[in-house]
Amino acid sequence: MAETSYDTFARGRRFFNLGDPIGAARVLAPLAEAEPNSRSVLELLGRSYFHSAQLAKAEETFRRLVELDPCDAWAHIALARTLERQNRESEAAPHRRMHGVMSGGSLD
Repeated sequence: MAETSYDTFARGRRFFNLGDPIGAARVLAPLAEAEPNSRSVLELLGRSYFHSAQLAKAEETFRRLVELDPCDAWAHIALARTLERQNRESEAAPHRRMHGVMSGGSLD
């Protein structure tokens, strides 16, 4: 029997939860291509890229999340942290501020 999208997502989440973000990204990347508007898939994929230091891919994924839902405070802070980790603080600042405004003043 073929694996469903949910099964694939669950397998990716297991890899991530077991401390293997690279394995999670390998599982989730094809799923994100097949379901480019799935915010849950993109969030876990972005986290997997971030935790495995694949920062360009994490940035691309988090930008897609912000594009899909500009009011997603979490996506803004994830993008900000990814940009900061690449020493791009001036690009991160607007996203950090958006997160702060949307989350009631918290900058983290």
